[in-house]
Amino acid sequence: MNNVRFSTALHILTLHYYMKDEMLTSEFVAGSMNVNAAIVRKETSNLRKFGLITSKEGKGGGTTLAKPAKDIRLSDVYNAVRQTSPLGKKNVPNPDCPVGKQINVELDVLYNKAEEAMVSRLAAVTLEAFCKPIK
Repeated sequence: MNNVRFSTALHILTLHYYMKDEMLTSEFVAGSMNVNAAIVRKETSNLRKFGLITSKEGKGGGTTLAKPAKDIRLSDVYNAVRQTSPLGKKNVPNPDCPVGKQINVELDVLYNKAEEAMVSRLAAVTLEAFCKPIK
């Protein structure tokens, strides 16, 4: 993944966990994260697309968790923000080289197994369990 999307999404969801009775604005969340509100709006839109956040437009609007934190797994968050393998991209090797023509097949196997192990570990942790020690 090699970016901050997972931590950004978790920060957004954690704020919602602790402020569950309030609709949070992107400006409020951005202030907590010390980032531009546009970054929060972009990630919030993505979290909404994956059913983790709901939103209300207009005065008194904002966002809230779409379901209880005990029903959100960290693997759900990871899957919502996943872009590339956590191990990074592969090279485009020389197909005439005996190693180059086969290495990406083996790297695919390795990358897939590593990511499956990580996602399995994240699936064992709920948002609620992640949030409890924070406050």
